[in-house]
Amino acid sequence: MFKSLPSLAILLCVSFPALAQERMSPELLWQLQRISDPQLSPDGKRLLYHQRSYDLSGNAGRTQIVILDLASGESKTLSRPGSSFNARWSPDGTQIAFLASRNGHPQIHLMDAQGTVVVQVSHQPAGVANLAWSPDGTQFSFTSEVKLDPQVTDLYPDLPQAKARLYDDLLVRHWDQWKEGTYSHLFVMSAAGGEARDLMPGERVDTPLKPFGGGEQITWSPDSKQLCYAAKRVDNPESSTNSDLFLVSVAGGEHRNLTEGMPGYEINPSFSQDGGRLAFQSMARGGFEADRNRLMLRDMASAETSELTVGFDQMVDEFVWAPGGQHLYFSSDRHGTRPLYRISTEGGRAIQITEGRYHFGSPLPSPDGKSLFALRQQTERPFEIVQLPQGFPARVSAGEPVTDVNGEFYARLELPKVEERWFEASDGKRIHSWVVYPPDFDPAKKWPMLLYCQGGPQGQVGQWFSYRWNFHLMAAQGYVVLAVNRRGLPGFGREWNDQISGDWGGQAMQDLIAATDGMFEEPFIDRQRTAAVGASFGGYSTFWLMGHDEEDRFCAMVSHAGVFNLESMYLSTEELFFVNWDLGGPFWSSPEVQADYRRFSPHRYVQNWDTPLLVIHGQKDYRVPLPQGLGAFTAAQVQGVPSRFLYFPEESHWVLSPQNGVLWHRVFFDWVDRYCKTDR
Repeated sequence: MFKSLPSLAILLCVSFPALAQERMSPELLWQLQRISDPQLSPDGKRLLYHQRSYDLSGNAGRTQIVILDLASGESKTLSRPGSSFNARWSPDGTQIAFLASRNGHPQIHLMDAQGTVVVQVSHQPAGVANLAWSPDGTQFSFTSEVKLDPQVTDLYPDLPQAKARLYDDLLVRHWDQWKEGTYSHLFVMSAAGGEARDLMPGERVDTPLKPFGGGEQITWSPDSKQLCYAAKRVDNPESSTNSDLFLVSVAGGEHRNLTEGMPGYEINPSFSQDGGRLAFQSMARGGFEADRNRLMLRDMASAETSELTVGFDQMVDEFVWAPGGQHLYFSSDRHGTRPLYRISTEGGRAIQITEGRYHFGSPLPSPDGKSLFALRQQTERPFEIVQLPQGFPARVSAGEPVTDVNGEFYARLELPKVEERWFEASDGKRIHSWVVYPPDFDPAKKWPMLLYCQGGPQGQVGQWFSYRWNFHLMAAQGYVVLAVNRRGLPGFGREWNDQISGDWGGQAMQDLIAATDGMFEEPFIDRQRTAAVGASFGGYSTFWLMGHDEEDRFCAMVSHAGVFNLESMYLSTEELFFVNWDLGGPFWSSPEVQADYRRFSPHRYVQNWDTPLLVIHGQKDYRVPLPQGLGAFTAAQVQGVPSRFLYFPEESHWVLSPQNGVLWHRVFFDWVDRYCKTDR
């Protein structure tokens, strides 16, 4: 079996008393500052970023803009009433445009580079999102919601108090919102203010793609005459991933499809500095939302498109052009981390330029091309901004921190120990896992364990710092955490990633069991005090394990937003392309598909349930609708299985408000402590 004992470093660390006196707690999670969206000034001397803080007692958050002088290290917070976000330098570096909500909807504001003079520029009735300057600094592009479909009260004006929605097609709701008859359109306006121009008048089309697309899906041409954007112009958006890239003049007119005939997601266009080439991301297989993301390059003169990352058996995540346009930088999941890479625009091998147990994001090359800035996080600590020093293209680097917004907290925190482990799967392949140990871990003692089951179902268990499934916090509460990169997760090649589709209850579940059994061989794991926990597909995994764990490995389960009944899931979820691909289509489509639904649906095995179960679900979860969680809770209660149901009427697939977040953790740890920190 592929396994290893805890590293020597871990064994040595536990021999010395920790200097810090505190541990991570649910309340402390909401005190940590959250950094995002770094932007370099055009001269490369200053860095602005967004810093979000939360007031737990007020149950609210606030985002502020911070400017960092890279030479002196001094920072200045541009404190304004409410939240300010989407900040962007003007092309000449003398001004900063940003969005702020002062009296309702977000609007464009301008301030000088010192943040001393602020004026409101836009007065868009529905507000502004995804703000960007034109390269010549004379215009703004942005998106705004436009109402095109009548609502019930429009159709029946004599019934103004009617509370209803009326639909004639699918995608009536999406993730956490009902369709309200509005569409996100692309606008342009003068940077001096004035009337904005809708470049998509009358179109029932959204840009960026809802609900997670942002400004990265829209880009200016270097001559400031055109905009390129991603959109779905298809008849059945709920059943298709076929987004394309469109080019339109700032004066309006024809929207030219640049990726016609490419059936999957085409997103995130970015022009080279001379405008001669367009880089973008593409998925080859239509209908598969988790296909390998390729980095493509289109020659704008010849209209020829080619893949830069041929032979690179990994996903391409965020990317950016290097100054001069001779190569691009991008991030990519690999073996539970997310390094940065460099690739020539002439093609060839992608070269890894960062190292270490980190997750990198938002790469930003300096204007002179001599250094690279990026966000960096890991299991123990949330994002900070780091700089890869001069000469980084020739050598691998972990980067040097340029921010330390949470240093005050971490100076007094005891940290967990994190170890990479590999286990042997039932089919002989190797399974990558992260094992996180409590700060006071002693291998001579017995420890309870949490098996973390990842969701997605395609989404790497990486070096991220979650504010819900936080391994640092779990370890700080006295648990060894086993987080498994089972079959179906990226970072281990396309074949490994593809194996989950059509096989939900198959090899992926065997991988979770094999990794658990591998950890059970360690003398410090108390196999009588192990729980399985997870959300979404991870919640499905816990339901599945409850019905199939003949060895009685688990003393408790926690399922958040878990899929319970595959047939009802198909008929009630919103993006049908997801279930069409992963489950093989409608459950009535063929005898083979019908058999898979019966074989893989957890609700068919509830007669085997006897493990205490905590079910968590949000009312506004339209990806995995509420009846999935309610059904599982009912099945447990009817059979007398110890069970509890935590219901959030205002939350969706996630839990986002501060006090709900703390409540989530308190109920979570109360449940697992009840069964994992006492004898069964």
